[in-house]
Amino acid sequence: MNILSFNGSPRRNGNTSALLQEFIRGAKEAEENVEEIIAQEVNLRYCTGCLKCNLIKQCAIRNDDWQQLSQKILNADVLVFASPVYFHHVTAPLKKILDRFRSFIHVQITEHGLKHTPWHHWQKHFVLLLCLGSSVNDDAQPIIDLFKFIVEVLGPENKLTSIIGTRLAVVNQVRMSKEELSILYSKLKLPLHLVDQDFQRNQQLLQQCYELGKKLAT
Repeated sequence: MNILSFNGSPRRNGNTSALLQEFIRGAKEAEENVEEIIAQEVNLRYCTGCLKCNLIKQCAIRNDDWQQLSQKILNADVLVFASPVYFHHVTAPLKKILDRFRSFIHVQITEHGLKHTPWHHWQKHFVLLLCLGSSVNDDAQPIIDLFKFIVEVLGPENKLTSIIGTRLAVVNQVRMSKEELSILYSKLKLPLHLVDQDFQRNQQLLQQCYELGKKLAT
């Protein structure tokens, strides 16, 4: 099983990175072929909407990392996208990568909309790991909708699994002890009765990522 993960967080010790590291830890227990790519370290130019990929069946942009990266994406069985939620969406470096996915698809304008035809056969499991400061999932819905669309247009055999961590507003909060959460919630003016349940929820969140990584790598 070939697993390729994208870390969209600018913080190596942030909550998103913690979730992804647990996923990778579980995956590596069952499979050695697991790679993490830091989105902001990728040398990638922006998609310009030139539409040349409709003709040449690949991205026309040269002199960046996309040619090598796109081959890794095509070779992967599992694609993991991890990101904090900034203003209802993934971070800019990760969105830049997602925009270049346009080159994987032929897009035809029809009377009733757009027809999407992938250049390659896709049968992959997409994983979405998200962290947001809100107490509810609503802020992450635009991201979920985008990935549902991407998974669908790339082929009916693709799958999507999402894990979302809420009320995670501070760096490494998901790994905090009860005592640390109590201090933090006092500063944030959050009810202290949330501490016990949030501590347990955070532990379960990390365990869920670990177990998913182990399951998908088997």
